[in-house]
Amino acid sequence: MKKYTDTGKKDTRSGFGEGLYEAAVNNPDIVAMAADLTSSVKMDKFCKAFPERFFQCGIAEANMIGAAAGMALTGKTVFAGSFAEFVTGRVYDQVRQELAYGEANVKIAASHAGVTLGEDGATHQTMEDIALMRALPGMVVINPCDFNQTKAATIAAAEYKGPVYLRFGRPAVPNFTSADRKFEIGKAIIMNEGTDVTIIATGHLVWEAVQAAEALEKEGISAEVIDIATIKPVDRDAIVASAAKTRAVVCAEEHNMAGGLGELVAGILASECPTRMEFVNGQDRFGQSGTPSELMAAYGLDAEHIVLAAKKAIGKK
Repeated sequence: MKKYTDTGKKDTRSGFGEGLYEAAVNNPDIVAMAADLTSSVKMDKFCKAFPERFFQCGIAEANMIGAAAGMALTGKTVFAGSFAEFVTGRVYDQVRQELAYGEANVKIAASHAGVTLGEDGATHQTMEDIALMRALPGMVVINPCDFNQTKAATIAAAEYKGPVYLRFGRPAVPNFTSADRKFEIGKAIIMNEGTDVTIIATGHLVWEAVQAAEALEKEGISAEVIDIATIKPVDRDAIVASAAKTRAVVCAEEHNMAGGLGELVAGILASECPTRMEFVNGQDRFGQSGTPSELMAAYGLDAEHIVLAAKKAIGKK
């Protein structure tokens, strides 16, 4: 089993900021917008380097999405950033009509996703955003796992023509993927190969899945870990191939059950490779106030609960 090392905790939103800047250096048609949260979504470096290409829209997210769609029509590649809750639930009509339906070349930069936003509580957290964005025809949905992958995913999103939902977070989390790995939209990453159970994870839960696999190995259980950074379009072949091998699957995500990665995988396997499954997610709950680590534990979004789910899935074979 490959061992992964935390090279230093960093927030994934900072990976976005670095990726946006690097992409913009090489592409003068990239512009960025923020809804009064420039620092929070880490657009500072871009703003300072390219002030003529940055637009502060204020607390007017719907207007920001409309303006982004308009700029995209002029040939610009637009990044529009705010909290994940505000650029999905608050402006869903604009995202649907102007970005998805209009096939606009706009990248929604959604920071502070999931419960790990922390103390701001349920009104600012979102556990439903992936479901909302997945439902939109033509919308690419990316949920990277650490700083390095978020940076690479941002650069890949900049090169992609069409609407993208790019999800990242606030807390400092382990940075463990390769800094020089190119991000491929729609391609799963096999973190570890295994034979007894498949753990399919996305976002912050990938690190927890890796830790769970190491714990299971100590008990003689071989776990395959798959990082699904691109939720849409998803790598169906990788999911089916792994499930066919292990015959037991766990899906882990910092998102509610409805419309998330787990239901997506279950739908694929129901039609192509019926498999015993367990789910680690936020179930059917809103967020609440607390530190990121407290909330991850309270919602069962950690390696310990992934281990329990893996054993349960194996027991159902």
